[in-house]
Formats: sequence, structure tokens, C-alpha cells
Amino acid sequence: MAQTYTTYYLEMTSPDQLKAKPQRSDLQIVECEEPQPALNRFLYQLVGSTWEWGDLDDWSDEQWRAMVENEAHRTWVAYHRGAIAGYYELFRPDGRSTEIRYFGLAPQFLDRGFGGPLLSHAIQSAWQWPGTERVWVHTCTFDHPAALANYQARGMRVYQEEICELPGGN
Repeated sequence: MAQTYTTYYLEMTSPDQLKAKPQRSDLQIVECEEPQPALNRFLYQLVGSTWEWGDLDDWSDEQWRAMVENEAHRTWVAYHRGAIAGYYELFRPDGRSTEIRYFGLAPQFLDRGFGGPLLSHAIQSAWQWPGTERVWVHTCTFDHPAALANYQARGMRVYQEEICELPGGN
């Protein structure tokens, strides 16, 4: 029997839908205003390795540079007591629909109450980007078990579900 997983696509169509979790005083979230492709690669691996993110593993330096230096791409890094606690990237190639492209916490910061405040910040940043009309994200059953619930608790709603088969399944 083939192994499957589910991908959930969620969206928010108005900033009024946000149910923000208050920011923590011990969490500093800073936009990386100077593009650094190596930093984004590091963050992607730091956060994504736990969840077997692999879609960018084969990317060249040039591909990373093209993404991170694109004016439609922005990155924020969250710090707790000087350590990288997590990050998120926003991507808005059409000038209207902002994707939370990557979002997550470093392994040692999981299950410590950082996810809700960081996601609230990500959604607020997306809405504060002039021209945003919609904020969306996707997650799947390979991500943190609380990921889908966190998106929904912040006010995002599922608009599509896909059941996918793992490559090499029988």
C-alpha cells in the first residue's frame, strides 16, 4: 500500500481575521533587510531538517541568490537570548497575494510557546506590506503536529487539501 500525506492550503483575506498571539518580551524578531542567501540557506536547514524539508536541498548558490535578492521576497529572523529561535520568509511575486513561504522554529525552541507569537508577527508583516490583499501558507502532515492548529488558531482557514503519494510507494 502506498504511503500518503496531506497538504493543507490556508488563507486569510482580511487583516481583521487575525487572532494574534501577543509578542513575547524575550523574543526579538528582526527583518533581514540586506539579502544574505547563505543565511537563508542556513535558516532553511536549521528549521527544516527536523521536518525533512528537502525541496531546496539541491539548489545552487545562484538559485538561492535569485530567490533572496528578489524584491518580492523578504526574511525575518527571531532571536531568544541571542540564539536564533526561528524565522519566516514572505514571498509576493504578484504584488497582492503574500505567501508565508517558509516558517518555523529551531529544534531547541519547539514546544516552548514561540510559534504563536512568531506566526502572528509573520501574518502582521504580510498585511503591513503595502498592496497585500491575501495571506496564504501551506503545511503538510510531515510538519510539526501543531502547525495546522497554529495557523487555524491565528485565523487562517483551509481552502484546499491534497492527498499526495510518497515517491517510491508501493
